[in-house]
Amino acid sequence: MNQQTQIGAARAAAPQAEPGGEPNVRRWTEQRWLVDNIIRANGIDWDQPRSFYMNAACGIEASADFAAIRQRIQKYADIVPAFVATAKRREAKARAAEAEGLTVTARDNYFMAAVHWGAAQWPLHANGAENLACNANKRACYGDYARLADHRIEPVFLPFGGKTVPGWFHLPPGYQGGRIPVVISFPGMDTFKELFVGLNGDRWLSRGVAVLALDGPGQAECRLLGLTVSMESWTTVGKVVVDWLLARPEVDPARIGIFGNSFGSFFATLVTATEPRIMACIANATCLEPGFHSIFEEASPTFKKRFMYMAGFTDEAAFDAFRQTLTWEGYAEKIRVPYLCVAGEAEELSPLVHTEAMLAGMSAPRRFVIYQDARHAIGATASVNLGPYPPTMVADWMVERFAGKPLASERWYVDSTGAVTRTPLR
Repeated sequence: MNQQTQIGAARAAAPQAEPGGEPNVRRWTEQRWLVDNIIRANGIDWDQPRSFYMNAACGIEASADFAAIRQRIQKYADIVPAFVATAKRREAKARAAEAEGLTVTARDNYFMAAVHWGAAQWPLHANGAENLACNANKRACYGDYARLADHRIEPVFLPFGGKTVPGWFHLPPGYQGGRIPVVISFPGMDTFKELFVGLNGDRWLSRGVAVLALDGPGQAECRLLGLTVSMESWTTVGKVVVDWLLARPEVDPARIGIFGNSFGSFFATLVTATEPRIMACIANATCLEPGFHSIFEEASPTFKKRFMYMAGFTDEAAFDAFRQTLTWEGYAEKIRVPYLCVAGEAEELSPLVHTEAMLAGMSAPRRFVIYQDARHAIGATASVNLGPYPPTMVADWMVERFAGKPLASERWYVDSTGAVTRTPLR
C-alpha cells in the first residue's frame, strides 16, 4: 500500500460513535464501591501492574509521570482525567520542543503523550465522544512520533470484514534494504498496539526484526472501527495480515513470527492455528482457559466489563453464552510450528491446568516456561529478576527460530534463585 493509499484508508477508517451504552455487568454494579476502596488501598495497579509496563515502554523519563499518576488516582473515576492531564502536558512539551528544533526531545514526548492518551481509553467502555477524542489524540501524537522516529514507521490499515484492522509497521533502525524477519504483535485486553514497540532499545528492532503491531478484532482502536471479538474474526484475520506482509518487499516470507500478550496469547494461538505461513508463535502471560470463567467471574469485574465492550455486548447473559464459544480446542492441535508459552506459576486469570491440557494435545515442538511465584503479569518476583528475563528471553527464542535452530519440547521451571530446571514436555 503506497503512502497516498494509506492516507485514503486512514480517512475512510475514521472511528464513528455507535448507539448503545456501556456493558451491564452485575458484579461491577454491585461491587463498584469495593473497586474504589481497593484502588484507594492499592492504587491503579490493583488488578494489573499497568503503570509499570506502560512506563517500561516509555523509558526512564516517564517514571515521574507514572509516579504522579499513582498518587493522583484514588478511585476508578480518577483514571481518565489523570492520564488525559499527563497526555496534554507531554504533548505540549513535544510541540514546544519541535518548534525549537529539538527533534529528539519532541519525538520522545510525542511517544509518551500517545501512551498516556491510550491509557486514558482503557476505562472507557463505549464508542462515545470521549473515547473517540482520546483515540484521535493518540493517533495524532503517535503519527508525530513516527514522523521523527529513529526508524521507519508506517501506518497500516488492513481491509477486513468490510471494516479495518489498524496497525503500525516498524523497520529496524538502519534498515538498508533486503528481506528481513518480522513479528506480528497483538496486545492484550487492556493495552494497545502503540505500547508494544518500545521507545528506546526495542527488543525486536534491536535484533534486526521488523514489527507489524496491530490492534486485532475487538482490541483498542480496532473496536472503535467497528470490529468486535469473535472466533470467526480471529480465525480468519491471519490470512489478511500475512497476505499484506507477503506483499512487502522488506519481509522474508519464510520468517514470519507472531507474539500475543495476555489475552493476545489466545488470539495469537488461534491465528497461528489457522494461518500456516506463520513459522513460530509466542503466547506470553497466558489467557488460555476455554470459556474464560476465572478472568470473567472470579477476577476484578473490570475485566468482564472491558471484554464485553470488546465483543460488542451490553447484556451479560448473552455474553455469558458467547464466551463459552471462545476456546483453543480444535485449533491448537492443528499448530505445526514452534510454540513458546510463558506463564507465572501463580497465574490467577487462567489456571495453568488449562495451558497444560492444551500443550499436551499439541504435537508441534513447544516450550512451556513457568516462573515460580509469578502471577499473570510475570514480574516482581525473584524468579523473574534472577532468571531469564521474560522480554529478552522471548525475543531471543524467536530469533533462534528465525535462524532455524531446532527446538526440543521442554518444560522450563524458573525457581526463586533464577535456576532453570528443564524436563521433557510430552
